[in-house]
Amino acid sequence: MADRGIFLYPFRRFQEWSRSTALIDWMESNNSHIFKINVPGYNKEDIKVQIEEGNVLSIRGEGIKEEKKENLVWHVAEREAFSGGGSEFLRRIELPENVKVDQVKAYVENGVLTVVVPKDTSSKSSKVRNVNITSKL
Repeated sequence: MADRGIFLYPFRRFQEWSRSTALIDWMESNNSHIFKINVPGYNKEDIKVQIEEGNVLSIRGEGIKEEKKENLVWHVAEREAFSGGGSEFLRRIELPENVKVDQVKAYVENGVLTVVVPKDTSSKSSKVRNVNITSKL
């Protein structure tokens, strides 16, 4: 089956979807893929960005879970309920083949993590190779 591209199957590249506030935007320019992820309240030390086997971008946040104090009456606990009882998240995205995984850069500012994955614009040999047919082996 031919690869119909991300246009027809836009979510096939998202391997991990969590119930967190780490919402993600994926944009593409002429020379890079840009990911913007909401990470309010996280420091750069709380976030781990990795390229895993198979060109998978992995973004993990590990925050500190707030302890409930016994002498407090909680009337609303939306932050904890929405994040699944803690402040952790994991997002995994399969990257296209034409990227430079050794040149990925990431920075966090004002509660938004930006990951820039440069494209590999060098011409590569085609994966299709013609085989010469003869009358005898």
